[in-house]
Amino acid sequence: MTGVSFYILEQETELEKYIFACKLIEKAYRRGQFSFVLTKDDRQSQIMDDLLWSFRPGSFIPHDKMPATAKANPPRVLIGKAPATDDQQTLLVNLSEKCPDMDSQNARIIEIIENDETAKAAGRARYKQYQSAGFSIETHRL
Repeated sequence: MTGVSFYILEQETELEKYIFACKLIEKAYRRGQFSFVLTKDDRQSQIMDDLLWSFRPGSFIPHDKMPATAKANPPRVLIGKAPATDDQQTLLVNLSEKCPDMDSQNARIIEIIENDETAKAAGRARYKQYQSAGFSIETHRL
């Protein structure tokens, strides 16, 4: 069963949300897990692409944007607006404003909610969708 983890940030800025996402992605990368970062648009994909190289001095998280070119060793971190193939989805970091495909085979979905009423309302709507789909949900207030 897919688990969903909501992280509620104290900060109100999108940048803090993206940096926190990078930290979670780095943790998963170091564990050898594949991460897919679902974005809402090309701008957000580019922000994550840039941050994954620079969010921490000395950080290096190999990644690619969709569509990823066929490689012998595909990156363990992929960024895109459309879901990755099922065999690639271990951890899905949802930065978009909608629920990802409920039929996908994610082991875990991460939702990061900044301290903003609009973001919180959208997060609550996604929470209800996950709950209705029978997903295991946990919430972390940071």
